[in-house]
Amino acid sequence: MATKKKASDASALQELFVDELKDIYWAEKHLTKALTKMADSATSPELQTAFQKHLAETENQVSRLEQVFEAVGEKASAKKCDAMAGLIEEAEGLIEETEDGSLTRDVALISAAQKVEHYEIASYGTLKTLAGVLGFQDAVTLLEATLAEEKKTDSLLTDIAESSVNESAASE
Repeated sequence: MATKKKASDASALQELFVDELKDIYWAEKHLTKALTKMADSATSPELQTAFQKHLAETENQVSRLEQVFEAVGEKASAKKCDAMAGLIEEAEGLIEETEDGSLTRDVALISAAQKVEHYEIASYGTLKTLAGVLGFQDAVTLLEATLAEEKKTDSLLTDIAESSVNESAASE
């Protein structure tokens, strides 16, 4: 038997939604710096281009998140995302631990980037669903656009790894 939703439940859910929105906003803003470093550290021109393209997308995603905040009647603000901070730190460690100019470094960069993409896919999927439950249709549309971009980037990274980088790194 379904129970009626209390106003306080919706309020708590909306608070969670906004908190998660602040978290991904921080994550995206900090990812822009990391993507620049990852592009500069990549060996394969194809991977460098993929990172540069995703950097431009990420900058647009930050703007889109600001539109989501506006759509739900909140001021855009960031809250430190411990998960993204850890993923960025891991990527920086992989850059330091692998040889400059090697395709092994590219394999490590792809691995680090896909971990980021999977975190973002989970975050945007959750936010999109919560926005729908809360009746924020404009936010759903905006979050859906970003979710599609994150999935496309993840797929592109897989293609780069499987079409050339992994095999070439195996012979280094």
